[in-house]
Amino acid sequence: MIQELRILDDETLFDKEVHYVIPRYQRAYAWEDKEIVQLIDDINDSTGDYYIGSLVVAKVKDKVETYEVVDGQQRLTTLYLLLHYLKSQVGAVGKTLSFDCRPDSNYTLTHIEALLSDEKRLADDEDRIEQSIRNGLKVIRQKFETGDGIQKDDFLKRLRRVILYRIEVPEHTDLNRYFEIMNTRGEQLEQHDILKAQLMECLSKRCEQEFFSRVWTACSDMTGYVQMHFAKAEREEIFGDKWSPDKLSGSWSRYAGCLKMGQSADKGGAIKDIIKPSFRVETADGVQEGDGTPIRFDSIIGFPHFLLHVLRVFLRVENVSLSKGSGLGSLLDDKHLLADYNKVIACGQMGGKPIKENEASFARKFILFLLRSRFLFDQFIIKREYAGDDQEGVWSLKELCTSGRGSKKRPYYINTRLCYPNEWEKTYAPRNKECLMIQSALRVSYTSPKVMHWITELLVWLFDDESELPKLSDRAERIAAEAVAEGFFEKSLEEMGAYDLQEYKSEDYAFGVRTPHIVFNYLDYLLWKSDKEAYKDFVFEFRNSVEHWYPQHPSEGTFEVWDGIDTFGNLCIISRSVNSKFSNLSPASKMDTYRGMVQKGSLKLRKMGEIIDELRKTEKPGAAAKLWRQSACAKHEKEMIRLLCRALQEAVEEE
Repeated sequence: MIQELRILDDETLFDKEVHYVIPRYQRAYAWEDKEIVQLIDDINDSTGDYYIGSLVVAKVKDKVETYEVVDGQQRLTTLYLLLHYLKSQVGAVGKTLSFDCRPDSNYTLTHIEALLSDEKRLADDEDRIEQSIRNGLKVIRQKFETGDGIQKDDFLKRLRRVILYRIEVPEHTDLNRYFEIMNTRGEQLEQHDILKAQLMECLSKRCEQEFFSRVWTACSDMTGYVQMHFAKAEREEIFGDKWSPDKLSGSWSRYAGCLKMGQSADKGGAIKDIIKPSFRVETADGVQEGDGTPIRFDSIIGFPHFLLHVLRVFLRVENVSLSKGSGLGSLLDDKHLLADYNKVIACGQMGGKPIKENEASFARKFILFLLRSRFLFDQFIIKREYAGDDQEGVWSLKELCTSGRGSKKRPYYINTRLCYPNEWEKTYAPRNKECLMIQSALRVSYTSPKVMHWITELLVWLFDDESELPKLSDRAERIAAEAVAEGFFEKSLEEMGAYDLQEYKSEDYAFGVRTPHIVFNYLDYLLWKSDKEAYKDFVFEFRNSVEHWYPQHPSEGTFEVWDGIDTFGNLCIISRSVNSKFSNLSPASKMDTYRGMVQKGSLKLRKMGEIIDELRKTEKPGAAAKLWRQSACAKHEKEMIRLLCRALQEAVEEE
């Protein structure tokens, strides 16, 4: 059983009818200043509903509303102390917490009021006071009452939006063993762990729960390819003999064979499945074809963010409607993972019927949708590939294939076949490269997983049965084009179709360091695409600093200050380490000192370097900076703007 509880109001964690017992196998309260302060700061910095963690408990037999705390006691005790400190604002808390076989801890808990008001009353019982609890109260008081202390009224508003999930383990769980597993793991259950347990609870049959758990756990390992996270028999049952079907079925009955396999050796409940998955990966994640070199593929996002993408894709593909005012947030915020899923279940309608009326059907449909999403993600969304001694990794867009038969069957990886029927590799290989390049341009532009909406858009497109896979790169290009149109030209892509370059004014695009990174990366992609041979060494890297080619603050006395430094022609994107080296040097000095960096940098930077070299061939020494200001920068800018405009207009025409 999983219950969503608030710290204050509604169904509360410390309901007066509830009692929590900290068992003897747990250590005493041990949080120190750092952990307590962090908890308070996390609450104080929160916005909207805030998930603070989980509390794993076991119901005490024959005792009403009494729970043995299996995991989460440090957080629970801290919240208990915090509410006692805030008693005048929140009301009585009640004696809802105790320690089994720890008399000093219990004595201290029963005398919290005295410790907060007048410790002199306990002077004679000093040896009975648990010092860790006393220190916890002291830290809490100091946090609120020092000079820069937290405002109680504001804090209470946020505290009312704090959510904790109380998870009750199955009745016959070995609690000592369970605690050992949790302790070994060394962390709280994550939101996706709780979500898994919630959805599994919707399924009444044990075989369905086990299949759900195996699929979820396989999908949650974001390294490698999802096929390799299943045991061999189930892998072939799900993905077929070649481990790579054209399309995964969305029908629950299709997986009847998997339901009968019963691979799980774990006879406990869903929570134990979460903590200790029953299966293990049988082999390494494959080898490269031919040379036996081990490889590893790493996802560009983690599992919680992947779940956020999948939910949004599910809503669109399955035409799920949400009641007014219950839409999902604009950011892919993993802190809101549970809240987003619970909102869909509570407020969503699928096929004209509320999801909450048949949660079992939703759970079945969703787990298969998750599996298919992960399969498409692996095959059509870029990864980082590490081969041999390569520690940096390279961008990779590959699909899994098999060789051999029976027990000798092994995986290998080839470039994803974005091809038409019977098309030769030499024809579709350039298309694969373009897709890899535009996706990597998007990846390095949106470094935070909260704003990687392009992944959602590509997955939605991939789910369309009518989609033509060879046009995946076109779809990715359009996503980038839309971002450039809106973020740089401040127009819709459709409006760009009618944009007259004669209207162009340099000052309209003088955003300086505020220029969106996607503009530079999309431009680099267009430059690369226009001459792939010349730029065959170019790769998209995390260049996260906008550089003024002609510096903002020229070295004193060497060359003039220029008020046009923020124009687009004078800007490029570089890594922060390169930015620190370029400093306040003139363009010519940058070329003299860091030529190698320029020639391995972004393509717009390379072009600016080439312009400076050409100016120095024909002009007097030291004249390059002046000519850059007077004319060369403006000419370069116009060429780049023209290239962007042409690409955006072509995107409109192709639609």
